[in-house]
Order: sequence, then C-alpha cells, then structure tokens
Amino acid sequence: MGITDIDPIRHNLLFERFLNPERISMPDVDIDFCIERRSEVIDYVSKKYGADKVCQIVTFGTFAAKAALKGVARVFNIPFAESNKLSAYIPSNPGARIDDALRDGMELKTLYDNDPEIKKLVDMAKSIEGIKNNIGMHAAGVIISHKPLNEIVPVQPSKEGIIITEYPMADLEKLGLLKMDFLGLRNLTIISKTIKMIKQRHGIDIDINNITYIGNLI
Repeated sequence: MGITDIDPIRHNLLFERFLNPERISMPDVDIDFCIERRSEVIDYVSKKYGADKVCQIVTFGTFAAKAALKGVARVFNIPFAESNKLSAYIPSNPGARIDDALRDGMELKTLYDNDPEIKKLVDMAKSIEGIKNNIGMHAAGVIISHKPLNEIVPVQPSKEGIIITEYPMADLEKLGLLKMDFLGLRNLTIISKTIKMIKQRHGIDIDINNITYIGNLI
C-alpha cells in the first residue's frame, strides 16, 4: 500500500487489527511522524482530499472530583486555602470520585456529617462532578471524509483556529467516518536530527533504511 517503507510480510509483522474477525469496532490507522512535522502531514492531506473533507476531533474535559469541589468553593467565595485543604481529602488516584472520600471513618465524611456548610458544598460538587466543562482537541486523530464534513457532522474552529468536529471519536466511528491517527513521536524527531548532525559533523549521508554500516561510526 506504500504507507510505510517497511515490508510487513518480509518481517512477519501481522497487522492484527485488520485481520482479527472478532474485532467489534472498525479499525483505525495509526501512522507515526516526526513531531515537528506532523502539521505538514495534516496540511498535505487537507490539500489532497480537500480542506472541507479533513478535520481534527474534539475531546471533552469534565469536572474531576477535586476540580468540582474547588469550582463550587469559588462560587461560594470560600478561601482557596480552605477549599484546597478540603480537596486534599479526596484520593488523588485517577478516576477517584468524591464518594470515595465519604466512606465511614474518612476525614471528609466526618466533616460532611457534622458541618452543614461543608455538606452543602460537597453535595453541590457531587452534582457537577463528571459534567463536561471544556473542549480540547484529540492528540492524534484526524477525520478524512468522502464529502464535506459539515454535511455530515457539526464542526467548529478550535482556539488555535483548527477545524474540529463537535462530535467525539466514538460518535464519528458510529457514522462510519474514517479516523486516522497521525501520531507525533519525539523519538522520530531525534532520529531525524541525529542523521542531520552526522551529515554536518562527519559528511556522511545515512540511509535510515540501510543502517548496517552505522557501527563503523562508533
């Protein structure tokens, strides 16, 4: 297909996501690029298929437990030091919820049961916990469509002026849209810069597809 210079058959690299009959969702395509040149790839795809048929994907941020508590505290004009102290009672592990800090024997539970103002604050925080509160852009996902995307899904400009979908990734897949993951990897940037530095310092051109002779440089 020409997607990569590596011959997967020769190296016995099976792309299971395309071959697994038990896979439920449609497979996407992940391609790695130098992180400093990822935007060039997106520009190329936009010019090739049409800027109205290519866009990036929205993500939604939500109120995590600690953020919900601090957010409500700001509304009630509770000093930051106090709200920060209360939020510290909530576990810091990913996915932790306010209810995790309201179990019997926990400090926030004691305050919750004995202080009506804290109970009010915590109850309000619980009511907004998990609610979407901001939008972002998927780190790698790019949608490529066969017709203008605004005829299929709502789109909008991001803060950076980049066009993104208003539907998240899961909904786009349900609509049958093709999602490509254009991943920007720093290690590829390191390889690229290393090749350039070898050329500058030693006058040697390195072919990344034929690296058997690199040991002679060490």
